[in-house]
Amino acid sequence: MFHPPERFNIADYFLDARVREGRGDRVALRLDGGDLTYGQVLALANRYGQVLRRLGVQPEERVMLALRDGPDFVGALFGSFKIGAVAVMANPGLPAEQLAGLLDYTRARLLVTDAATLAVAEQAVAEQGSWLRQVLVADGDGDGRPSFSLQAAGVAAELDTLPTHRDDAALWLFSGGTTGRPKAVVQSHRSYANTTELYAKAALGYHQDDVTLSVPRLFFGYATGANLFFPFAVGASAVLFPEHPTPEVLFDRIRRHRPTILVNVPTMVGKMVSHPAAAAQDLSCLRLATSAGEALPAPLYERWMEVFGVELLDGLGTAEMWHVFLSNLPGAVRPGTLGRAVPGFDVRVCDDEGREVPRGELGRLWVRGGSRATAYWRNLEMTAETFRGEWVALGDLVRMDDEGWVSYQGRADDVLKVGGKWCAPQEVESCLLAHPAVRECAVVGVEDADGLTKPWAFVVAAEGGAGAELEAELKELALDRLEAHKHPRRVVVLATLPRTHLGKVDRGRLKREAAALR
Repeated sequence: MFHPPERFNIADYFLDARVREGRGDRVALRLDGGDLTYGQVLALANRYGQVLRRLGVQPEERVMLALRDGPDFVGALFGSFKIGAVAVMANPGLPAEQLAGLLDYTRARLLVTDAATLAVAEQAVAEQGSWLRQVLVADGDGDGRPSFSLQAAGVAAELDTLPTHRDDAALWLFSGGTTGRPKAVVQSHRSYANTTELYAKAALGYHQDDVTLSVPRLFFGYATGANLFFPFAVGASAVLFPEHPTPEVLFDRIRRHRPTILVNVPTMVGKMVSHPAAAAQDLSCLRLATSAGEALPAPLYERWMEVFGVELLDGLGTAEMWHVFLSNLPGAVRPGTLGRAVPGFDVRVCDDEGREVPRGELGRLWVRGGSRATAYWRNLEMTAETFRGEWVALGDLVRMDDEGWVSYQGRADDVLKVGGKWCAPQEVESCLLAHPAVRECAVVGVEDADGLTKPWAFVVAAEGGAGAELEAELKELALDRLEAHKHPRRVVVLATLPRTHLGKVDRGRLKREAAALR
């Protein structure tokens, strides 16, 4: 466990310290419009901090960021830290109703957005309650709202960082549930440094010559770490781009910037290996790629290795522990697993009463380490259920073998009871993904006419793979490889799978679609 001093602020740990070390001229951000050095990013963060103060933000008040990836996101985030405010990151693509709900729920006092999302933000502001004090527009003239460029005119590029306590709230993360309303997880300055030291530096070996590129956007804690905090902690550089990632966009940025670390998710892994031009891509610059957000099926891992040959490290992190604490590591990969506990974290598999289950048996994942969150905001019952002293009792079901390798079996609220027997959607999904016509798959439980739960599979077919015979082939494949009760009773082909605000499969919506199809 990392032990920071009592007075500790991650703006200093991740940013100011690089300049003090003499690395101010090193490239911090690689952007389409040109690079920014650490010195320039620090100056931007200092100006953001002063503007936020001028607009009335006080220590411990929430500042919500609804921004696309770019320098303003980074400046506003670190500017918030520097004045002791608490940052809350929101998906800038959210509809107004959901953004308004998050503003009310978090009681944010200021919203930072940009011209591209201002119209939706204005609608959200009109719908939310009375907590929000002001909106700051990062680019342009503000269109009637304060704009950062005008507010920062003549503002000095220096700002002392507030000496916050290591256990003060720094950044709230939203839990990545697949069915319900997201919960805000209160995380401290200490947590972000702890995982950086244990996972980024010690386990993955981030170093100053690394260049990172991320599929998930910065508002997702997985990317905030792997494509901002982690490279900044060692004086490396991060590639940022504002548009939605596609295989074409990623291949282009890889050609331009030659990153050494690709921060990936299973959905994009599938899209990249299935791309018609995949075999022509040169990914030799990458020393490793990571995968998280959802479990990576072994067949998809094998396809990635066959096409690109870049070590792909699947792992698990949660908002409750901020980032990855279970992972395959360089030179130690077991496909189809989440790896083993990152050194410095402890994990165990427990039953509903908190007792450890025998190795190989299904149970709930518990984790202990120095990145433990404080609580769920305004949710005492769930806080008591999840945070058990040093341990965090998660909603993820796993199995652990005798050597400590952990296999993901789904969320506790997603696992199905079919014919009196347990059925883990992840197991069925991995089976169906072995079919060459299946690019993506999600399995949910649907009640039949008798009120009994049966598995249904929703699949996205590979190009030219959809056909009337696909459902029969997938049912036969499942019956051949799995116990009979686990085979999908229906297979529904979709153009895309619905996603939550964090990009995970929205299983709640799939259940509603299934109900409409019954």
